[in-house]
Amino acid sequence: MKKLDITIIKNAQRETAKLEFDRATSTLSIAFADGTQKTYSDIDIYVCFGLLRRDFNEVTFLCKGSKVNVYPSAMASQMSSGLVAYEVTMGEPDAKLVRIFDYEENNLTNDINEQIVYRNKWAESLQSH
Repeated sequence: MKKLDITIIKNAQRETAKLEFDRATSTLSIAFADGTQKTYSDIDIYVCFGLLRRDFNEVTFLCKGSKVNVYPSAMASQMSSGLVAYEVTMGEPDAKLVRIFDYEENNLTNDINEQIVYRNKWAESLQSH
């Protein structure tokens, strides 16, 4: 298991949460400062992170993987177990590969479905060019 700390906002306070993940088993665990812990397993780490954000939707996760315009391609998911994804811009075909747990504080969501909708709209925006 690989361990790392991420910054979150919980109850209007910035704090650190501890993540552990295992690429081989697509498992993600979180431990909050108050002792709350939870573990997720799914098709990749990105999907696990989406499940975690859904369960703790009152918490803001200051990570690239929480950005509305970040979503992995099938190949990125397969190659990195979901640890990297693409950050896209409407109408722009070039996407930037980002690590989902890197720090970010803009355009965040806890709803993975918002990210899917954005990704689909982005793909449609490329058709008109």
